[in-house]
Amino acid sequence: MSGLVQQIDEKSKEIATDSYPMSIGELVNLYRDNEINVHPEFQRFFRWSNHQKSRFIESLLLGIPIPSIFVAEKEDGTWEVVDGLQRFSTILEFMGILKTPKGEIREPLVLEGTKYLPLLDNMCWDSNLADGAFQLPKPAQLKIKRSKLDLKIVLKASDPASKYELFQRLNTGGSLATDQEVRNCILIMINPDFFEWVSDMAGRQEFQDCLPLSERQRQEQYDSELLIRFLALAEEKIENLKKISELGVYLTDVVVNMAEDDDLDRSRIELAFVETFSALSRVLGEEAFKKFDPSKERSLGAPLISVFECMALGLGNYYLRYGRMPSDVKIKEVHEKLWVNEKFKRAASSGVRASSRIPVTVEVGRELFE
Repeated sequence: MSGLVQQIDEKSKEIATDSYPMSIGELVNLYRDNEINVHPEFQRFFRWSNHQKSRFIESLLLGIPIPSIFVAEKEDGTWEVVDGLQRFSTILEFMGILKTPKGEIREPLVLEGTKYLPLLDNMCWDSNLADGAFQLPKPAQLKIKRSKLDLKIVLKASDPASKYELFQRLNTGGSLATDQEVRNCILIMINPDFFEWVSDMAGRQEFQDCLPLSERQRQEQYDSELLIRFLALAEEKIENLKKISELGVYLTDVVVNMAEDDDLDRSRIELAFVETFSALSRVLGEEAFKKFDPSKERSLGAPLISVFECMALGLGNYYLRYGRMPSDVKIKEVHEKLWVNEKFKRAASSGVRASSRIPVTVEVGRELFE
């Protein structure tokens, strides 16, 4: 028990925090003076509807308590929002001062009528900024500006990794819907150049040609999720894969380490990625990760993650070891015979947890491409 108490004491010292209320008007002034960063790059991951934004403004006007805003103090003393991005961005968008990633001002938010305040319909902060909209009355503007938000501040004396851990814990399952969206935001915070490199790879045509994804899957960055799996798993030792307990946490930890590694050989990894999906696109196209039915001599259904783990990670590992791809005939043969492999079938069956499946599907892929 004393060991646990010691761990608690040690880890508690890694995070120094402060807390105090601040008015929205004060926070807005900090934003105008570039003293608080809301990461405009995150806007691509926000999916609040106009109705949700209007309800949030309604909450401010009615004095309904708002959850705390978490910020991390940077070395230069400025703040970086790590939770409450959507709430604070909605306020800035309503006031007509929210900037895009390119530094341009976003179109101001025009409200919808809400349950308790139906007269908010077609209301904006400043009618000069939105044609045909009505301006929010001055008393209502002042009420919003004087409303106080509770700020939780992670001080710069904290362990640098703590703000990313905080961001992940606060946002997973919250306003950002998927693990990958949260992971993308963490990468932007740590290394924007690395994030752009990953995004560019995810957009490559040979990769997209193998992924007949739904519009929802694309909105939720599932293609980026698959790319991260390739980066994290293609070269990992099987014994290490067997130690995974929570896949989402594992993927985040690996990709964060890669983003922070100044010696990472990106060109080697990118070449393996391009060669792998060029081959899969050429040989199998959008059937690359579907189940092959021998009786019908074609692939059926939607792409399966178990097939991706075997085909893409198996080929990626092969290229990283040998510097070349197996023949097109071999790639087609492995795909068609995958579902007669009993080891793979057991791992790929429904109900098997990802942490149990992955060591098997990855190993089978490596074995079949030998």
